[in-house]
Amino acid sequence: MKIYTQKDLENKEFKDSFFSQIEFEKLDNTAKIIEETRQNKNTALIEYAKKFNDGNFASAIDFIVNENEIEEAYRNTEKSVIEAIKEAHKNVSEFAKKQLECIRNFEINIENSTLGHKIIPLDRVLCYVPGGNYPLPSSAIMTVTPAKIAGVKNICLASPRIKSQTIVAAHISGADKIYKLGGAQAIAAFAYGTETIAPVDKIVGPGNKYVTYAKKYVYGTCDIDFLAGPSEVLIVADENANPNLISADMLAQSEHDKDARSYLITTSKKLAEDVQKSAIEQLQNLSTKEIAENAFEKSSCIIVDSIDEAVQIANLRAPEHLELMFKDAHEYMDKFYNYGSLFIGENCAEVFGDYCSGTNHVLPTNKAARYTGGLSVFNFIKILTYQNIDKNYAKNLAKTASNLAAAEGLSAHKLASDLRK
Repeated sequence: MKIYTQKDLENKEFKDSFFSQIEFEKLDNTAKIIEETRQNKNTALIEYAKKFNDGNFASAIDFIVNENEIEEAYRNTEKSVIEAIKEAHKNVSEFAKKQLECIRNFEINIENSTLGHKIIPLDRVLCYVPGGNYPLPSSAIMTVTPAKIAGVKNICLASPRIKSQTIVAAHISGADKIYKLGGAQAIAAFAYGTETIAPVDKIVGPGNKYVTYAKKYVYGTCDIDFLAGPSEVLIVADENANPNLISADMLAQSEHDKDARSYLITTSKKLAEDVQKSAIEQLQNLSTKEIAENAFEKSSCIIVDSIDEAVQIANLRAPEHLELMFKDAHEYMDKFYNYGSLFIGENCAEVFGDYCSGTNHVLPTNKAARYTGGLSVFNFIKILTYQNIDKNYAKNLAKTASNLAAAEGLSAHKLASDLRK
């Protein structure tokens, strides 16, 4: 971790680097995979699964995890893990239900006319779960659960080289079909459809740069949640904070992959140095040391004069995870407005949000928190407006509409209005 002072922010090169967004690279090979899957459908999926060692499928029926495989997954998963999955699913479900209560159908009445909106769940979605270095049953919980609570009728989950824990998590969370597919080819298959896979309305979930590029490529054919970059955490702390907790939280983020980033903004130089020492000690006992150390070395700490200055920097950085570890942190909550998820106080480990507290861990990265929040039930519904206009009210509206249509030079619009006067 490199330690800077606020004065370093005056350096344009450092400032541009600290606040910059990662440019999503154009991956020509990925575009080729998408187009070949679009054209050759199941044949391409079988070929690419074999090429990338994701599976040796004889036919399309082998893509789907069957009942026997689900039962086997439960047998191969430790009971303690199954219980943890059930508890996490319960907490995420309860939070999602409360979110859904925030929006309701409504109607207003004006001059014997009715206008309103109704909440409709999406019909069919894909929840993508990475299958790379680690099994991620938590991502199955986080993507499938809110879709189920929202009322999505057909929930598909896809993951390459899928592990037993992920199958169990998908099943408990309510996935209707579980597919042993991954990569850009899986994204293409569910966006465009194949002989056996119906296209979906939306694709959600984390993934590597190839999956991210594929989601960007197919957006418009179907919807996506957002484009996610490497995982990140930003911690704001003062001299009262516990350096061991901070270093552990930073390393937890760093072990995701070498591009993950952890940031510390503090009013205490001593705390920064103590966090550095603590991280070096904690790294020695991590099985993920190589990855975590690489990412942590590229992370940054900025020493500021006040918490108010830290607030400004944090809002500009717009981190995925934001932790507040300073005195009376709860009083500053409303001053922060750009983050994926907020953790207040040293008891709020960011990993609780990753796994089981109830909020979602699929969050905006790469400064996307400036314009969107994390995955939720809201991603799986659409708000449809409707109107039923009385004849007399239509005459009043026609005057206004005709004038505006004339101003815009749209004569057919004006005609349609005039005929209702």
